[in-house]
Amino acid sequence: MNWGFIGCGSVTEIKSGPAYQQTEGFNVVAVMRRNEEKLNDYAKRHNISKTFTDADALINDPEIDAIYIATPPDTHKYYALKIAATGKPCCIEKPLSPSYSESLEIEKAFKEKGLPLFVAYYRRSLPRFLKVKDWLDNKLIGEIRHINSHLSKPPSLIDIKKENNWRTEVNIAPAGYFDDLASHGLDLFTYFLGDIETAKGISLNQQGLYTAKDAVTASWLHKNGVTGSGTWNFGCNDHIDKTTIYGSSGTIEFSVFHENPIVLKSDTKNEQLTIENPKHIQQFHVENMRNYFNDNTQIHPSTGKTALHTSWVMAKILGEI
Repeated sequence: MNWGFIGCGSVTEIKSGPAYQQTEGFNVVAVMRRNEEKLNDYAKRHNISKTFTDADALINDPEIDAIYIATPPDTHKYYALKIAATGKPCCIEKPLSPSYSESLEIEKAFKEKGLPLFVAYYRRSLPRFLKVKDWLDNKLIGEIRHINSHLSKPPSLIDIKKENNWRTEVNIAPAGYFDDLASHGLDLFTYFLGDIETAKGISLNQQGLYTAKDAVTASWLHKNGVTGSGTWNFGCNDHIDKTTIYGSSGTIEFSVFHENPIVLKSDTKNEQLTIENPKHIQQFHVENMRNYFNDNTQIHPSTGKTALHTSWVMAKILGEI
């Protein structure tokens, strides 16, 4: 399959771009960016033959079979609906869009056309989290009762200097780093524990460093009766990344972003494992897309449908719906 990229910013340098290029059966033949100088530099360094400064030209190029949208979230809907209209499969960077209503439009457009839609919640494909899921599925901590997640970070120098950053612009990421980072965690939690039935939260801007929100606290209920709680704060003095799943006979601890060991403590087994992520962290996510196209009976863990549910959960927490 020949892929084209819309956007070639930092996420494509190491995390995703090389994963597409190194996956057998995938070819990256074209890339689009409005800044021609940066576009040509990227294409030269990554040996990509075709370049576009116009997204429509890339989308409609007959040589391109599928498209990866690697732009900030506020343009995801604009590009995705154009791609769906051409009948081409698509992978979109997370979150699916800045709002649940836009996410719904995107998912609906691909569903009505019967087109594959993937979203880059790649943690669902990482070995460290597949091991956590294996522990849960095998009931090594008994019946699951509760999940608690805490992510806090100090403000970055970019934040303090009030420099441009799409992740803190209210029109692009209304809840700031919550949209960018918490979305990964919440999506992972539904992968582990099933869909969420209801959620609510408190969200605000405590620091006044930027227009988006910087502090969110939430509680939720999975459809299977598991309760959940989380705190995300981006103005604290320390960087903490810790999630604990509590069961009737033990606990599982892990970090969503840090590569700390995953820890199982139960009545029957205690285990601590360090499982490193691949250099190109989207590798297994991209390979799973390839596997899907080779065999449609293969189910990809991160689709438009699963990402839409994550958008709904986030919107509920933020009081948008």
